[in-house]
Amino acid sequence: MATSVNNIAATFSSCKISTKPSSSSKPTSISLPMTTASMSSGTLSSPSVAWNPQATLPRSLKSAFVGLYGGPGPKPKSLNPTLNPNRRRTPKPHRSIKSEISVGDKLPEATFSYIDKEDNLLTITVSDLTKGKKVVLLAVPGAFTPTCSQKHLPGFVQRADELKSKGIDTIACISVNDAFVMKAWGENLDVDDKVLLLADGNGYFTKAMGVALDLSDKSAGLGVRSKRYALVAEDGIVKVLKLEEGGAFTVSGAEEILESL
Repeated sequence: MATSVNNIAATFSSCKISTKPSSSSKPTSISLPMTTASMSSGTLSSPSVAWNPQATLPRSLKSAFVGLYGGPGPKPKSLNPTLNPNRRRTPKPHRSIKSEISVGDKLPEATFSYIDKEDNLLTITVSDLTKGKKVVLLAVPGAFTPTCSQKHLPGFVQRADELKSKGIDTIACISVNDAFVMKAWGENLDVDDKVLLLADGNGYFTKAMGVALDLSDKSAGLGVRSKRYALVAEDGIVKVLKLEEGGAFTVSGAEEILESL
């Protein structure tokens, strides 16, 4: 047994390992002085073979090989970038924020609710409201709020006939309120059927228009409402837009809309 191990060790010590770098992906070339068959027959030969000792040696001989030539080198780095914890990750882009509506834009689709004279709760879409029509839409931060109740909505009620004589088919007022509040507000101001009061209860239309107004810091507890504005749309396309800064009331009155027609 000792003689066999010594013969194997002598064989390994006479191996010539080529360390010259190669551009090919072939395993390291090892020149062996004799094959297993030549060892048993006593004849000498020097074949050159591609040999991976770590893969082909029996477990009982690997320790002898490691003792003579050292262990295997470091493992190659992973080629999969997802497994590299130090890989620099590219941040995901932020979801784009809807910009404010402008002249030439198409009104976003949404559904409003309202209560008719018979106390029926009804809904109407933007497309049904505007298709083939010339409409005036005014929006207010809130029903029953001072400026909206004393100036903005009353101005359109008072001049509804003039607006319709200029070719306006429908005048509608939008607020982030529920349909019941909008009905009570209309009764309080004696709006009748001159202006259609529409509830954008969840604010979907307001947000899609890019005109949401956060009033959460106000003591009145209004939350997120709509900026004040008035616009003229033809077949759903904005032709005139009078958008206020927040809840101000300077350019969105009935007179300004009449002057633009």
